[in-house]
Amino acid sequence: MTTVIQAEGLGKRYRRGAIVQRGMLRDTLTQAMRSPLRALRAAPVETFWALKDVSLQVGEGEVLGLIGRNGAGKTTLLKILSRITRPTEGWAEIRGRVRSLLEVGTGFHPELTGRENTYLSGSILGMSKREIDRKFDEIVAFAEIEKFIETQVKHYSSGMYVRLAFAVAAHLEPEILLVDEVLAVGDINFQKKCLGKMGEVAKGGRTVVLVSHQLTQIRRLCERVAWVDGGSIRQLGATHEVVSAYESAMSSSDRRAPTQEGLPSRVHLLGWEIKGPSEQRHVVSALGPVTVEFMIELVEPVERGEYGVALFNSDRQLIWARAEQNLQLASGVRIFSYTFPSLPLRPGAYDWQVALWDEGEMLDLWDCFPHLTIATENHQHMLDQWNGILNIPVSVAITEFKKHGSENHSTSIVLPGQSG
Repeated sequence: MTTVIQAEGLGKRYRRGAIVQRGMLRDTLTQAMRSPLRALRAAPVETFWALKDVSLQVGEGEVLGLIGRNGAGKTTLLKILSRITRPTEGWAEIRGRVRSLLEVGTGFHPELTGRENTYLSGSILGMSKREIDRKFDEIVAFAEIEKFIETQVKHYSSGMYVRLAFAVAAHLEPEILLVDEVLAVGDINFQKKCLGKMGEVAKGGRTVVLVSHQLTQIRRLCERVAWVDGGSIRQLGATHEVVSAYESAMSSSDRRAPTQEGLPSRVHLLGWEIKGPSEQRHVVSALGPVTVEFMIELVEPVERGEYGVALFNSDRQLIWARAEQNLQLASGVRIFSYTFPSLPLRPGAYDWQVALWDEGEMLDLWDCFPHLTIATENHQHMLDQWNGILNIPVSVAITEFKKHGSENHSTSIVLPGQSG
């Protein structure tokens, strides 16, 4: 695969804390004459790195997603790739015609009409007037601004502006499209239409780098994902793995670990993990047998115990539960192992809950940390609203039935198991 975007050691440093006194020129000159040393004395300046040591490659025709918290550095990275911002260190190279859709107000001249801006954008991309003419009616129809196409865009609402900006970016066929979280400005119906168009763009072989907080969009459109955290790339890889890890981390940060105040100290949960050769002790990355172990320390023996374990999704919906009764357990450390033929669950973050009773008395109840992350490939429908709890791979065969006289014949087309 040909590399069309390459970045090495990108860093962007900003200054903050400098206070600028604004006023009339004569006042500034008067103060400088009265106290020249004070005028030359620089105000204290604090610097911070919005981006630090970022390296990545994007292949021709690839769709790369950028995810992360607000302020993580995603937009700064796109601005550097778009040549809007100059990096403090490192370099980036882009091979091909680039169109950026970074924020409302970027890319159009406010004094020009919608029609004029459309032709201007196409010319910047190196397109001929004939090429733009061929796409123009389709652009206007998609943006739904037929009545305002001859109006200066400075009079557009934010919704009208972003509709036209996206329509131009998607229809004028740049080789590389850089898109930030601007589609949130449009209404829900326009967002759905944009998603459909983005899918067409991606399948059309054009390179796309997409920033979005809507992880459903990322899962649907992107082949790889880069998780940007604190100005650096924390994880880069397959979409289902990176998005699931990000969801798990965000869920963990939003919830405090449970306390055991007021509960008996006869037992302690020491931890849980997935048993196997993988170093990812809390991540299921492939469909197949899974053994989960819970390690519990008994300070005192249990005479007639009941041990329960349950699995919940991020919406706190019960997925599975089991209880073992009439247990006699001596003091010491015990490992409870559960072997599943498979955990065919929708990718995302899940929570184990473990409880132990003795003689009908609850000794302790734990919400296990860290979370269980399901990072398997998604085998469900292409639309998120049709994705259920289970993620079961399936093979599809289409059979054509033909009847010839008294004999029946059929031919089959076997499709590989895949999403959709």
